[in-house]
Amino acid sequence: MDNLVSIHDETGEFLLRLEDGRVIDTKGWNGWEWTHGIGLFGMWRYYQQTGDDKALSIIRQWFVDQLPRGTTKNINTVSPFLTLSYLYEREPNADWLAQIQEWADWLMAPDGLPKTEEGGFQHIVYNDENPGEMWDDTLMMSVLPLARFGLLLNRPHYIEEAKRQFLVHIKYLFDTKTGLWFHGWDFNGRHNFAGALWARGNCWITIAIPEIIELLDLPQGDAFRTFLVDTLAAQVKTLAATQADNGLWHTLVMDPTSYLEASATAGFAYGILKAVRMGLLEESYEAVGLKAVQGVIDHINADGELTQVSFGTAMGDTMQFYKDIALTSMPYGQSLAICALAEALHRR
Repeated sequence: MDNLVSIHDETGEFLLRLEDGRVIDTKGWNGWEWTHGIGLFGMWRYYQQTGDDKALSIIRQWFVDQLPRGTTKNINTVSPFLTLSYLYEREPNADWLAQIQEWADWLMAPDGLPKTEEGGFQHIVYNDENPGEMWDDTLMMSVLPLARFGLLLNRPHYIEEAKRQFLVHIKYLFDTKTGLWFHGWDFNGRHNFAGALWARGNCWITIAIPEIIELLDLPQGDAFRTFLVDTLAAQVKTLAATQADNGLWHTLVMDPTSYLEASATAGFAYGILKAVRMGLLEESYEAVGLKAVQGVIDHINADGELTQVSFGTAMGDTMQFYKDIALTSMPYGQSLAICALAEALHRR
């Protein structure tokens, strides 16, 4: 957590520079992006499990400092609201509730978040509207928050929309040959771009499926739950077969010539171990998750930084694009490591 809140872009190499002159810091802790949202999520999960006051203090102070009045609404900037919805339940705050309601309404409104064919959430981001495109990370960044909004605000139709988003994303992003997920789908050209089975994109799914099942308290026998569990099991079967000896996965899961990547590995560890604990996956997969945890531990340096983490990755049109993504410390790397390590503590 210390490393997470002290990350800085010393050279400006990883700043997102927009055409209107704005500069978005996706690497440092002072900003409002999905990178921060995942960081907050990791600390919140750790706080829930341990009651750690330091984690809670960091989370609370971040929202005090960063609460977005006027921040651009897009798929990724919804991400911090997942944690804010939990924090609000613990510490009710009228300003927080107003923000939650505003962003929830934007996700659902016909003139709010753009939609693709079949009503999919269009993966609009700061620097590109990506018309007609669905990306696998949308489920983590916006759809899980939407489900939380539905529960918090007592709006069942928000929950039903979140469930529908899972289904339409599975329809177009699930690879029936491997059980893995493509990074994206384009309704305009009717294709999956490079056809990349990208590791970190896949890890959002490994996390999101157990999370939505737990969040909605879906009972055994529920058809939506069963469909999600089968989808997760197909993915994890291939993950178990492609895990490297050191516990990590390649950034292109099926391509051993691509580099090994630690943030995805941490995400896989968290999702697999949580799914086993919840009874969603066979117990034999616990060994896969624990091997991944050890791989994560082996890549945490003396400063508390998870190394071997790839930078934020836009949609690629070639496999080489993914192989060329730079490695650098990032908030989501720290957060996913926190998630994996905290989940592993359940085994003690």
